[in-house]
Amino acid sequence: MFDNTAHFVSTIADGLLVTLQATVGGIVFATILSFVAGLAMLSRFVVVRAVARTYVEIWRGTSEVVQLFWIYFVLPVLTGFQLLPLWAGILVLGLNFGAYGAEIVRGSVQAVPKEQHEGAVALNFSTGQRLRRVVLPQALVEMMPPFNNLFIQLLKGTSLLTFITVPEMTHQADVVLVPSYTGDVALIFSILLLFYLLVSIVITLVMRLIERWAAAKVGRTPPKREKAIAQGGGVA
Repeated sequence: MFDNTAHFVSTIADGLLVTLQATVGGIVFATILSFVAGLAMLSRFVVVRAVARTYVEIWRGTSEVVQLFWIYFVLPVLTGFQLLPLWAGILVLGLNFGAYGAEIVRGSVQAVPKEQHEGAVALNFSTGQRLRRVVLPQALVEMMPPFNNLFIQLLKGTSLLTFITVPEMTHQADVVLVPSYTGDVALIFSILLLFYLLVSIVITLVMRLIERWAAAKVGRTPPKREKAIAQGGGVA
């Protein structure tokens, strides 16, 4: 059963770079859309709020697979412009997870205590200064844990790109390996699971570093539970 393990690992690893490209591209695009749409939903202008809310509800409320098929198969029929499979996948991942991220941004900004807003007004800060210097630095700390979960979900969402022939890890396992090694299906998909787990651990470590940096910028300290673990203590 394990005779072909090295071959399985190598073949799935061939799709790792594509998975990482889709993940990083999706994260960058989703993050930008999250902040744009999330802040737009807090705008004092009704039209801006309505546009942002429409985007969020459409992309959050429809199937990610259907979105992928629509962008890759339907859009070229309507416009005559065909996206490369990987770029179509990154576009869908960014639009879909950006809609979820917009709610994270909106909720985190609204969670900043009202007194902080009032203090910034008392200091005669403009709206942009209040947002940039007072609100967003504090909201950013609250955003990190849910964004960590969101980015891991985005990583797992890259497996859907196999439907449009993107040669990412799931494609390598399901399309390249499984038809030739049907007796080793359990091993193939177990190796695939480990690959996704390792990438998700890397994402979590990076996000925790960013969370600590953001907390330090606003004078916060890590939670006591994390301190205890860092010092070798246990959780009661």
